Amino acid sequence: MRNLYLYIIVFSGLFACSAKKEKAATQPKERSRIVIADAFIVKTIPLSENIEVAGSLLPAEGTDIRPEITGRLVSINFKEGSFVRKGTLLAKLFDDDLQAQLKKLEVQLAINQKTVERYKELLKIQGISQQDVDLSELQVNNNKADIELVKVSIAKTEIRAPFDGRIGLRNISLGAYVSPADVIATIRQVDQLKLDFTVPEKYSANFVPGKKINFSVDGVSTKFEATVIATEYFIDANTRSLNIKALVKGKHASLLPGAFAKVALNLARDNNAIIIPTQSVIPLSHGKQVIVYKNGAPQFLPVTTGIRDSVYVQVTSGVNIGDTVLMSGLMAIQPNSQIQLSKIQ
Repeated sequence: MRNLYLYIIVFSGLFACSAKKEKAATQPKERSRIVIADAFIVKTIPLSENIEVAGSLLPAEGTDIRPEITGRLVSINFKEGSFVRKGTLLAKLFDDDLQAQLKKLEVQLAINQKTVERYKELLKIQGISQQDVDLSELQVNNNKADIELVKVSIAKTEIRAPFDGRIGLRNISLGAYVSPADVIATIRQVDQLKLDFTVPEKYSANFVPGKKINFSVDGVSTKFEATVIATEYFIDANTRSLNIKALVKGKHASLLPGAFAKVALNLARDNNAIIIPTQSVIPLSHGKQVIVYKNGAPQFLPVTTGIRDSVYVQVTSGVNIGDTVLMSGLMAIQPNSQIQLSKIQ
């Protein structure tokens, strides 16, 4: 009886293994997924990289008009929005006390000068010592120094235009008590404008003094030209960009300081650039790659890119002219995927 049970167990195990093999044999093999994709034949074309950055128009010179000293404003000699020449008296502070002090010193100077003349005549006849003459001359020199000091103080009550420019709106009224912290108005040199803009770090080497650039402003169809005059000597660590200043060519009534400008930059050009569509490039954590269709299967190849425009990007290494690069369905393609091309450019 014991041998009978043993035969039954062995027979059951053999029957189970045979059933599994038959099931595996009858089950169909899993087929690889078919991906439909568009493709592009790699070729060469002339390619230039153009970008547009934001800029601001600035006056060639601009400053706030402030008094050097504290005092009462007794006259305002300019009209708001008017053009003034360098050195024009714009405003005047109260200086009657300084003028009185100046007159007093001038009278003292005249008396002391006459004293020196008399002392010199007396010295000729030995009626006075040389020391007395020297002391009288010292007094004259002290009077002259005091007069110059008062004149400097008077000059500080006169607020003059530092350069030729246009005066803005007035912020202070006549009779107000002002200090160096108060801005009476602003003056800007509007007959010459500057253009201020920034470019990404990788393009910084393209901008040197003398480079010509074009820009436009909203509401004006004309394109304007400017010449780079200087660049900042460091890259901004926060934005990774370089600040550039250019001088606007000519005088244009339609351009106003502070206006927003669109700066068009032509950065590079290659007349025989090997190009692929921009959507064919797959960014990776370390580099870039494309999928090349070859012998009915996808191949993942690393590439190095160069200049680009809105449609194409230059490939400097990784693919050759005539290769078929996939453009769509890139995220669904695996190394063992079957590719069906729907459209080839």
